[in-house]
Amino acid sequence: MAAPAIELLLAALDEAYDRRSWHGTNLRGALRGTSAAEAAWRPAPERHNTWELAVHCAYWKYAVRRRLAGTKRGSFRLAGSNWFPRPVPGADGEEAWRSDLRLLAEEHRALRAAVAGLAAGDLGRCPAGGRETVARLVRGVAAHDLYHAGQIQLLTRLRQRR
Repeated sequence: MAAPAIELLLAALDEAYDRRSWHGTNLRGALRGTSAAEAAWRPAPERHNTWELAVHCAYWKYAVRRRLAGTKRGSFRLAGSNWFPRPVPGADGEEAWRSDLRLLAEEHRALRAAVAGLAAGDLGRCPAGGRETVARLVRGVAAHDLYHAGQIQLLTRLRQRR
């Protein structure tokens, strides 16, 4: 069994992504039932869509995991960083959307495994080259999921009202 502090961080990650929580819809819940066409809808030109927000969340789960492990950049499955234009022209929309949702789920599982492998003594250290502690990074990525879950819910409501 992991240390209580690690268990709390794992619970925060899970509740923000895919486990029942008191605060309402988590990230996976906000994405549930969304088609590729719905995910690609933009509220205005130059604004992010639901699809881009989902891939952005996958990237930051990867980025935090990479920082925890001390590995170099460049191993994320997609080329680039932070924001990834979606949909990709010429791709099968539904299959590409499902693939990106799988990427998000895979990155969540990998991050969760990295956090579960931490010792309580790791939580106060700052990963090499960083200014934030391990605990703050993990709490931050959970908050990041919830922030974007709220944006996705707003986009869904705006899309439905048009």
